[in-house]
Amino acid sequence: MTTGLIPGGQPPDRRPTGGLPHQRHEPVGHAALPVDNRLRSSVITARAAASFEPVGRSVATARSFVRDTLQGWGFADIVDDAVVLTSELVTNAVVHAGTAADVLCLRSDEGVRIEVADHYPEREIPLQGHPSTMGSPDREGGRGLQLCAALANRWGVEYTPTHKTVWFQLVLPERAVGTRAAGPSLPADLLPLADGRVRVAVVQIDRGGAITAWSEDAEELFGYPSDQVTGKPLTDLAAWPHTPGTSTGIVEALQLSRWEGSYGIRGANGRVTPVYASHLRVRDTGGEPSTVCLLVRDHERAVLQTPLRMPSSDSSTSADGQSTDPFEVFIGSPAPDDLDGLLQRTVERARDMLDADSAFLLLATDDETELEVRASTGLPSARQRFARVPVEAGPGRYGSARMPAVHDDLTAVPGAVPLLNGTGMRSVVTVPLKVEGRLTGSLGVAAESPGRYSNEEALRLQFAADRIALAVESARLGELERLRRGSLSFLVEASDLLAGTLDRDQTLALMAQMTVPTLATWCAVYTIADQASEPYLSYVLHEDEELIDGIKSLLSKIPPPDPVPTPGARVWSKPGEVAHQAALRSSMRSLGLTGGPNRQVASGIGPTLATASAVGGETVVLPLVARNRVIGMLTLGKPTDEHFRQEILELAEDLSRRAALALDNARLYSERTAISQSLQRSLLPPELPEIGGVEVEVIYRAAGEGNEVGGDFYDLFPISEGVYGFAIGDVCGTGPEAAAVTGLARHALRLLAREGFGGPAVLERLNSAILDEGARSRFLTLLYGELRPQEDGSAELKVVCAGHPLPLRLRQDGTVEPAAEPQPLLGVMEDLELYEETVTLDPGDVLLCVTDGVTERREGTRMLGDDGLTDVLTTCTGLTAGAVAARIMRAVERFASDAPSDDMAILAMRVPGLQKD
Repeated sequence: MTTGLIPGGQPPDRRPTGGLPHQRHEPVGHAALPVDNRLRSSVITARAAASFEPVGRSVATARSFVRDTLQGWGFADIVDDAVVLTSELVTNAVVHAGTAADVLCLRSDEGVRIEVADHYPEREIPLQGHPSTMGSPDREGGRGLQLCAALANRWGVEYTPTHKTVWFQLVLPERAVGTRAAGPSLPADLLPLADGRVRVAVVQIDRGGAITAWSEDAEELFGYPSDQVTGKPLTDLAAWPHTPGTSTGIVEALQLSRWEGSYGIRGANGRVTPVYASHLRVRDTGGEPSTVCLLVRDHERAVLQTPLRMPSSDSSTSADGQSTDPFEVFIGSPAPDDLDGLLQRTVERARDMLDADSAFLLLATDDETELEVRASTGLPSARQRFARVPVEAGPGRYGSARMPAVHDDLTAVPGAVPLLNGTGMRSVVTVPLKVEGRLTGSLGVAAESPGRYSNEEALRLQFAADRIALAVESARLGELERLRRGSLSFLVEASDLLAGTLDRDQTLALMAQMTVPTLATWCAVYTIADQASEPYLSYVLHEDEELIDGIKSLLSKIPPPDPVPTPGARVWSKPGEVAHQAALRSSMRSLGLTGGPNRQVASGIGPTLATASAVGGETVVLPLVARNRVIGMLTLGKPTDEHFRQEILELAEDLSRRAALALDNARLYSERTAISQSLQRSLLPPELPEIGGVEVEVIYRAAGEGNEVGGDFYDLFPISEGVYGFAIGDVCGTGPEAAAVTGLARHALRLLAREGFGGPAVLERLNSAILDEGARSRFLTLLYGELRPQEDGSAELKVVCAGHPLPLRLRQDGTVEPAAEPQPLLGVMEDLELYEETVTLDPGDVLLCVTDGVTERREGTRMLGDDGLTDVLTTCTGLTAGAVAARIMRAVERFASDAPSDDMAILAMRVPGLQKD
């Protein structure tokens, strides 16, 4: 929906600039009179326009738009007719015609004109030659024009090539000046009590909520001079109570077109003065909105208070004698299409019907043992919403749910209606809602004065309850069905998300993010490492990120809930109690007071009032049970005065079971990953030894996620004084099985070399050890050598290349040549005849040893190969061993875009010489 308020002036001409001229059809019944377009020709003092999408909910939105607009203009006398007509015409547009609807409201001194345009001009409206051509009022569509003919002073249809507009005019009823609302003459002793000098404070608030005008009476009432408060937000002075049934605050109330009610103003002396206020939203000639607030002392509210509503008639017969639906008589037409809207409309109509100060409606649980508060109006707090009370037994039971009951004075029977405890209501009448003899709910109205209701009012209310009980139950069942479907979708999505990760911290975050704000306002997850450990606060989330730290600080300083394995949600009152006590202590300290009930609160908690409000509602704990062990607890909370619905708790319980299993799987995976990584790290050699006169650099990459060691391996270790062993090998395959052979080979090489065996003897004995592994054995390519630095600055190497890629020697002049001959690999044949070769590295020479993961790097059909490796090595003349290894690895990574699929190891040794300029 798009809306716009248009400054006063003439309405826009809807006629097209080209094409066919627009057509206008006037009802035949009005044809004898000249076309009455008075509002078109009169001065338009205000306009309001809105567009509505072609969806069903747009009808309700259009009704609200017209109602708010006309009430803001002060046209309360014609609001109902205008809303009914608009509803039918918008329904024709968005439902039956299937197009968007444009609604334009025009105000003049004489009344209002409302135009509803759709985008389906081909759908002609036939001229009404006889009332019979209008169709039946019981049809699904087509009632809009009938209602226009019955209710509007003037109406008509206009056509353009792109639009069809139905308009109607409603003229304000003629009334004598001063008699718009009147009451009877009363004796002096029955008149409202007021001070000798009644002061009405006039305060004007700008768009941002700041005070722009402050009258003399406001100065007298509250003690602030005008220059002291001008420019300050009214919220700095207002002591605002909770509005019943909603979350409306003073900021929202100042944005409404009209508002009336009680709150407090903090005076210059620090005391709060209860006031009764009437707010009116206005705009200046430039279109700038502001709010005018009229304030009187609360006991003088009669000066501003709207006259009480008259009880509505119970007649179920329309003015033309036709029978109407009693449900529509009570609820109105059309009825809200959602349960909350229906319940709220019900309590408002019940309150109006008995001229009450408040009304409430509770719905019964499936087993009829408890009642759940679902709607209320006129009560000082919404703290009971979704709260449950027993019907027949237990503390705070509902004493009169199954039968109609009238209580003349609740002070004589405290607790008879738990919802009204502490509200100031004295008299109340309650009636049951029943369907086929089964209790489905309870409806009640209450007044501040005692003795207001008798059995006659109870019968009237019961009659209304009987009319709506079936509709309420049907809407409730529909809501439950939608909730169950939504719950299944929610749980499926939650299961997919939880199954998509094995990271513990991410699992904790997902658990909290799925519950906030879908199921709760805030959430805390406790984890338990083992049966001997205390619960640990692992994660906290609130829908307002600024409150997370305060809640975390509060929860960390109070004992965690007990890890009870019993399934289901249980109430945990400690956070709310401690937060309330700590906030009270903070407030008392700010007022210079000490002592009091806050002594039991540990010092240092000190949550702000915002934190106390955030955790002040109902808090529940659900155990996280996996594999018959409590591994944690899921804590869900609501802000002050809010409770959980049973359906939400059942959904949270289902989620907690899935989350517990996911969290335990993440724990097991983390433990096994840690064990695996620890074992893998034990297969890697310790730090490389420092070799005088020789630079050594190693780069190692294991393929596969989570692998630190694979089938490739390397080693460099001292054998004796001045003699070092080095090896680089490749076990067939990757992963843990290859890593097992890697460990065998590396440790066997060290042991045999230090026993004094030469290179061929070391490899022959290693070959036998591999073959002894039987089915677990894997063949192994291995380059093994012994390094002896020489006094002349060179280095002597004795190498054996058993099936491994040949080592490459880079000379100072840039030539590259193999440094050994190929020999049989290990782990295949029992009898091997191996020999060693001697290589001398001159100063500046480099010996490069790699595994086949380097030379077999592929990109499609291309492979790096020995020639590609040689080409890269040729460019490394004069580089250090570390720079040579890094350049080789960089060339390998750039050769292909995909991640390597094989382990890779690079061992570079260089005898220092003259550096290249």
